Amino acid sequence: MVGKFNGTSERYFILLGFSKWPRLEIVLFVVILIFYLMTLLGNLFIIMLSYLDSCLHTPMYFFLSNLSFLDLCYTTSSIPQLLVNLWGPKKTISYAGCMVQLYFVLALGTTECVLLMVMSYDRYAAVCRPLHYTVLMHPRLCQSLALASWVSGFTNSALHSFFTFWVPLCGHYQVDHFFCEVPALLKLSCGDTHANELTLMFTSSIFALIPLFLILTSYGAIARAALKMQSTTRLQKVFGTCGSHLMVVSLFFIPALFIYLQPPTENSQEQGKFIALFYTVVTPSLNPLIYTLRNKDVRGAVRRLMGRE
Repeated sequence: MVGKFNGTSERYFILLGFSKWPRLEIVLFVVILIFYLMTLLGNLFIIMLSYLDSCLHTPMYFFLSNLSFLDLCYTTSSIPQLLVNLWGPKKTISYAGCMVQLYFVLALGTTECVLLMVMSYDRYAAVCRPLHYTVLMHPRLCQSLALASWVSGFTNSALHSFFTFWVPLCGHYQVDHFFCEVPALLKLSCGDTHANELTLMFTSSIFALIPLFLILTSYGAIARAALKMQSTTRLQKVFGTCGSHLMVVSLFFIPALFIYLQPPTENSQEQGKFIALFYTVVTPSLNPLIYTLRNKDVRGAVRRLMGRE
């Protein structure tokens, strides 16, 4: 790809996105802009509240702040470019821009898979090992787990990005998606992409299916522990915090698995765009609402902050 593509004067890709529905593009622009602003405000609110309120200086809210910052970066890596393409007649992205977008979208998506797994372990330790919680979730360990999530995501993305952009193109630069992603770019290749596809399948199993399995295992243990609880107050608190996280996990993993597990057809490609739009635009905007509306600690922190003001 580097040899063939860099030799041309047109150093850009065309992101087809939703160009098959031109009348829908203005509506999508308005809706996506609203959700993007909600994502920015909501996640910044979570980060600032977790920093300002000392009662939220706990492992759970440390990881939640990481998730909020991750969602800010994840949406910003693709949504501004999508808004530009929806508003104007040009649907292009530069070669360098596509490389950067591919790298960060994949890196941040992988990081979120691992971080959600780490957050489920935190909930498991809090519910199933409450007496050992402060030892198990020591601040230094929390920082190491968060760092490992980010490093694993960016390392995995570096591997895929390197191999993807060395695949030769056939002189066709129309990407049938609204952002640069590995499967869409591999479809432009005129060379053998089996090695890329196998690598993608292998790493997807490691960074998506294994975290999902461990998340479900953690919540299986939490459910068994919850059934043995006699305190109604503690049971409500468990359902409040764990229910919020489980809802966030469902909103992230179910659409992503639906895209990558369905058989590749023309209809599935179009459906995949709208499903990808859901977990890149809607899900990050709902996460702050889920954690604030269902969480007494966050509501209490807001009241304390307003009281100080």
